[in-house]
Amino acid sequence: MKEKNGPVLSRREFAQRAALLSATASFASAEAVFPTATEAGTSQAEPPGPNLSEAGKAEADSRYQQILALYGPRFDEAQKSELKKMCAELQPSLDNLRSYALQNGDAPALYLKPLVEREKRPPSPAATFTGEHS
Repeated sequence: MKEKNGPVLSRREFAQRAALLSATASFASAEAVFPTATEAGTSQAEPPGPNLSEAGKAEADSRYQQILALYGPRFDEAQKSELKKMCAELQPSLDNLRSYALQNGDAPALYLKPLVEREKRPPSPAATFTGEHS
């Protein structure tokens, strides 16, 4: 007979514990997770942003302005400066992604293929209709 090493956890108990963990995770203060602007400024100097082309700078700035237009009142000054930095850091990844040359006829890189291809079976004789009435 197989021995169990520890207590068995039912699906219901697991779901309850997972919900409790995710609910209590939101109680952690943001300062504990993310350093504030004053703490970051005193500990180290701000690293320079990525070198962007003029078009890249314009796109990053327009993305920042669009976010401010939609959600501006929600951010304080420290969050706005962090947002501007994040928009600038995102731009090189977008430029790299856009550098791939694609044509309209190019196939997608990923195909959805079934794992098992099954043989087609001929229809059963009961499924065919002969057209005769009794």
